[in-house]
Amino acid sequence: MPKLSVIVPFYNVRQYAPDTLRSLRANARDDFEFILVDDCSSDGTVDLLVRAEDELPGAVLVRHERNGGLATARNTGIDRARGEYLTFLDGDDWLAPGYYERLVAVIEELGCDFVRTDHVQCTARSRTLFRVPHGRRNVSLRPRDAILPAHRSTSVDYAYAWAGVYHRRLADRGLLHFTDGLRTAEDRPWIWRLHREAESFAVTGLLGVFYRRGVASSLTQIGDVRQLDFVRAFDQVVAETAADADAARLLPKAVRTYCAIISHHLGSIERFEPAVARKLKAMSAAALRRMPQDALDEVLASMDAERATRLRRLRRRPVPAAEVAA
Repeated sequence: MPKLSVIVPFYNVRQYAPDTLRSLRANARDDFEFILVDDCSSDGTVDLLVRAEDELPGAVLVRHERNGGLATARNTGIDRARGEYLTFLDGDDWLAPGYYERLVAVIEELGCDFVRTDHVQCTARSRTLFRVPHGRRNVSLRPRDAILPAHRSTSVDYAYAWAGVYHRRLADRGLLHFTDGLRTAEDRPWIWRLHREAESFAVTGLLGVFYRRGVASSLTQIGDVRQLDFVRAFDQVVAETAADADAARLLPKAVRTYCAIISHHLGSIERFEPAVARKLKAMSAAALRRMPQDALDEVLASMDAERATRLRRLRRRPVPAAEVAA
């Protein structure tokens, strides 16, 4: 059994993939495997991956016949992974040399289900450190205790799958797979499920992942209908949290986060195509009506005036069925 499986989806990132692959080489070890998942790229990315399969120690190339999106590509990698531990990297990001060896040492020392790490966000020449929003570090803790409080940023708001490492027992329990077909916000139901159902986790200040922002092909930069998958993602978060034994405590956090994301998208609605903007409003209005109304009332009463007014206005909006359809 390999010690670590690294799952790396690629889709039309030929410009950035060489940096990613070089950084994987600088992290190679005899007992590490790198599962390179090509999600039906059309820009020549796969040519780089075919070469990497021969040149990168531990590389395994898996090719999709049709594009399935990031969540589906990660699931393909999880299903092929053989490692005692699993982690993720996106095909346009990169790593510090020797980072994975240090990361494995941390989780082995702590003996927990998963470890979360800080990261560096890179936009052009700018570098910004982002920390896991959790104060206690390098000690094993109960994951569900890190979900609250509702009014502050917590570990479930730091949803980057690649900012951490995960024991295989989580995959065996079905906790590492993503919701197939989600094209954005795929990390949100995933991180909430981990924090509700895993038994132990820890946070460490280890740095080594460099997250590239501003990539033209990234969905965060594209205002098309795929962005609206956040509704399906957060519907799942709310529904699964409502079924939890601690639903009364946890639902306000889930609803507040959902509302904050809706407000964020409405606040930058000009970046969406007109038809998508109309659908965003309709789907968001319908989502507000599906939420537990007591929890929603509590959240709106505690939000700042600008966001609360925007959401209350949307809540009253008529919702034609045709506009809500995916």
